Amino acid sequence: MPVTTTAKRALRGSKKKESINKIILGQLEVAVRIARKAKSTEKILKAVSLADRAAKKKVIHKKKAGRIKSQLSKLLPKSVKPQGKTSKKK
Repeated sequence: MPVTTTAKRALRGSKKKESINKIILGQLEVAVRIARKAKSTEKILKAVSLADRAAKKKVIHKKKAGRIKSQLSKLLPKSVKPQGKTSKKK
C-alpha cells in the first residue's frame, strides 16, 4: 500500500487508466474478431479505426496496430487496381 499522499493519488490515477485501457482493448479485440468473421468492408474499417485510436492512446504499440491493420486489409475485397503510369513519354 502507498504511504505518501502523492503515491495514493498516483495509485488512484493508475487504477482509472487501467480500467479505461481495458475497455479500449476489449472493444478492439471484439471488433477485430467480428471483422475477421464477417469480412465486410464496414466492419474492417471500424476495427482499423479502433486499432489506430488504441495506438494513439498508447494502449497498444503502434507496430501492433500496424500488424492488425495489415492483416485486416488482406480481408478486404480486391477492387480495381489504380491506374499508374503505363508508358514514358520521350
